[in-house]
Amino acid sequence: MTDAPPLGVYVHWPYCAKICPYCDFNVFKARGRDAEAAGLARAIVADLEAQRALTGSRDLVSVFFGGGTPSLMEPEWAAQIVAAARRLWTPAPDLEVSLEANPTDAEAGRFAALADAGVTRLSLGLQALDDAALRFLGRNHDAAEGRRAAEAAGRAFPRLSLDLIYALPGQAPAAWARELEAAIDLGAEHVSPYQLTIEAGTAFDRAVRRGAFKPPGEDLGAELYDTTQATLEAQGFEAYEVSNHARGEAARSRHNLVYWKGWDYVGAGPGAHGRLTLDGARVATKAADRPADYVRQVAEAGVGFSERERLSPVEAAEERLLSGLRIAEGTPFEDVAALELRPDHPTVRRMIELGLVADDPERLRATREGRRVLDRLTMELATA
Repeated sequence: MTDAPPLGVYVHWPYCAKICPYCDFNVFKARGRDAEAAGLARAIVADLEAQRALTGSRDLVSVFFGGGTPSLMEPEWAAQIVAAARRLWTPAPDLEVSLEANPTDAEAGRFAALADAGVTRLSLGLQALDDAALRFLGRNHDAAEGRRAAEAAGRAFPRLSLDLIYALPGQAPAAWARELEAAIDLGAEHVSPYQLTIEAGTAFDRAVRRGAFKPPGEDLGAELYDTTQATLEAQGFEAYEVSNHARGEAARSRHNLVYWKGWDYVGAGPGAHGRLTLDGARVATKAADRPADYVRQVAEAGVGFSERERLSPVEAAEERLLSGLRIAEGTPFEDVAALELRPDHPTVRRMIELGLVADDPERLRATREGRRVLDRLTMELATA
């Protein structure tokens, strides 16, 4: 093991069978891209090899395949990428290898092969267990497929996480609680419920602007959030992050904790972001968005990122504030010192008096009430 802080690896696989109307990620339709995808897998391995020269020897705690839909990739490609990461860095004895998947029957048929490729944790995008809701969300699976996929994932992988989307038009708190309970019955030890957000430039953004539907208001959104917390807590899930709930510490997403704790992570694949500590400074990297451009960048420059920015101390502290407040343990005050935030800062004291921040001399932590208004709380502290 090394003395340097631990490292995560994020791999972006950008292909999707269908692009969902709420999605603003860097994604491309998979159809007709088989040859490009094979070349992309090779380029990702080469990119990791090049970035190893930047990071040096590090303890590797997680590899995360995100997207896009990485469950569409050939399992042998996933195996090659996992093997490369394990070879290039020192893998933790309990290395977490996560992969995002959609719950179609076709993709569920790959689960056993993906587990053989080294994936230890599946993040399954159920999004809903109601057929009408799934149609509204533009998903290419139905509720029955979702249940079958969750059962197959439970057999194939040591750890299973379920993603769900709530705050849909017309959704009632009682119905949402029943849906959460049905998801819990599928056996996952980790649940990530996300409120539907209307992202600029998406199909849902255009639909809202032309009046096709109206998202729930702020009051109903808050009630649905409270329903989420109460339902999951009653079933033994801890809200260790504002949108992530786990049954026990071992079930927490190690890779997401890399982000929220401000550790370094290598980003590989089209559009992937990374954060590295180089020569004592926090450096942000971003790869080219289009797969062909990314492959060309790797071939010509070695590394896949086309943008590299050295963050100022204030910019690095702002990132720590934004990510650290999301988790229950918060962030050490020393990590946000560049923002002049400290236990006796007037704004911090005011947030403590309002019950939004914990009275903790060592760490800046949002309370349960603070997490309900996290965006506004973060803005108040960032501009204090």
